[in-house]
Order: sequence, then C-alpha cells, then structure tokens
Amino acid sequence: MLRLPAVAGQFYAGTRKALLKEIEKCFLDSSRGPGALPEIGGKKGLKGVVVPHAGYMFSGAIAAHSYMEIAKNGLADVYIIIGPNHTGMGSGVSVYPSGKWRTPLGDVEIDTEIVKKLSGGIIDVDESAHMYEHSVEVQIPFLQYMHGERKFSIVPICMAMQDYETSKEVGDAIGDVIKESEERIMMIASSDFSHVGFHYFEHPPSGKRVDEYAKEQDEKAIEAILKIDPKLLIGRVERHHISMCGYGCVASMLVAAKKLGADRGILLKYGNSYEVIPSDSCVGYGAIAVY
Repeated sequence: MLRLPAVAGQFYAGTRKALLKEIEKCFLDSSRGPGALPEIGGKKGLKGVVVPHAGYMFSGAIAAHSYMEIAKNGLADVYIIIGPNHTGMGSGVSVYPSGKWRTPLGDVEIDTEIVKKLSGGIIDVDESAHMYEHSVEVQIPFLQYMHGERKFSIVPICMAMQDYETSKEVGDAIGDVIKESEERIMMIASSDFSHVGFHYFEHPPSGKRVDEYAKEQDEKAIEAILKIDPKLLIGRVERHHISMCGYGCVASMLVAAKKLGADRGILLKYGNSYEVIPSDSCVGYGAIAVY
C-alpha cells in the first residue's frame, strides 16, 4: 500500500530540490524560524511536540522550532503523528494500516507493529481518513530532511472526534505502547491554533485586529498545554470557542506524555499568518515542546 502525497506542490514544494531548499529556508529564517540548521544532539527527555500544519510559507518557520527540538534530543526511531481530520472522511479516530507514505523526498514506512498494538477500542484501522488529509502529511518532509539517510517509521493517526473522553482513550493507548516499546518513539501533535476573520466566519471584537484577537484566544490554550493539562485545554477550547483545529490531537499527546512522566511544556515560538500576509483573516501557529 502506497499513500501518494495529497498536497505536494500546494502546501509545500513539489520537487525534491525545491522542497529541500524550502525546508532549509524555514530553519534559517532568523525572525520567525530558529535561524540555524538542525544539529543532531544527545539531549533526552522530550516526550512530544506541538507543530502547525499550514502551508510552509505561512507556518514552516514556526514548525522548524519543534523539529529543531527533536533534533537536539537525538531523533527517534518511530514518530506517532496525530493530526485532525479536515475532510470528514473515514472513522472518528483512524490509524493508517500499513505500507509507505511518499513525499518528494522519498518513501517512509508505516510501523505496522505499533499500528497493531494501537488498533482496537476507539482507534480504527482506516486509510480513507488519510487519503486527502494534510495535517499529518506536511510533517513528514521535515522528518525526512533531518534524518537524511537514517531510516525511521511513522504511525499516522487522524482524529475527527476530539472530545476529552476520546482524546484520553487515544492518549492512554499511545502512552501504553511507548512504555512497552524498546524503540525510541516521539509524538507529534499536529495543530494550528485560532482561525479568525472573514475566511473563517469568526470575527474579532470591534476595534481589534484579527491577529491580536487570535493571540488572545491562543494564549488561553497555550497556557493549558504548558501545564500539561489536557482536560483544561479542551475545557478552555470549548468555553472560549477557540477555533483550534487539532486540540484533541494535542490533548491525546498530553495524556500520553503525562503517563511517561512529562511535567512541563515549553513554548518555543508563537506566530501567525498575519505576519506573512496581513489580511482580514488570521491563523495562529505554535511550536511547543513537552518534557
């Protein structure tokens, strides 16, 4: 089974040469990005990261901060990537079954053993939810860039249901699998933050710019993430109507991270689309590390 890229040439460059150049530009961006290329370190303790999933021109430099943190921690053997379901296709929680995912940088294997361990309960084995979904796909070229010739595998999970009970069940399952595994497994929670303005039918209060309102909303969610409190996160998203598309994905990662002993989050970088192209709409982006 080979999953072909759905958004190559749209969210990120469609050729190998252009994509490598685009990723390097994200890392080297000195204002929104880390300002340097990643170096593989030996620091340990990172349990997971939050990464945005918009087009690289908008969120790639922010995403690079999370990937820099992964590199500092010595890379992993397996990446469990949890992203929201934007298409409405497939099951409520879907793990991709087997085979390979292709990007312009090559093919990446699905870790079928971990898929088998995770499947069951609320997590269905279902490829249809992943067919056109971009939230997991856009993370893979960054991993391929950092790993170079070193092999790694992925476990893509797509969540349409993101309530607390679902997120807890998914997170508990992931945490148990990581605890039992001898491989080094890293979690990546793929989510953008607030979607505000004309294009998203959510308008800021009168007199407030879209990016200012997005940041105010996002600070409420980010505070809960930094506290490693998945229930607080989902409660705030629901109470304050924060239009964060992958809040359940982040909550699942936090549930698993707590099981693995995580006790703190670090905001690596916050930004938004307004910084790139000021307009009547804005999406917030956050890079967060969980230790």
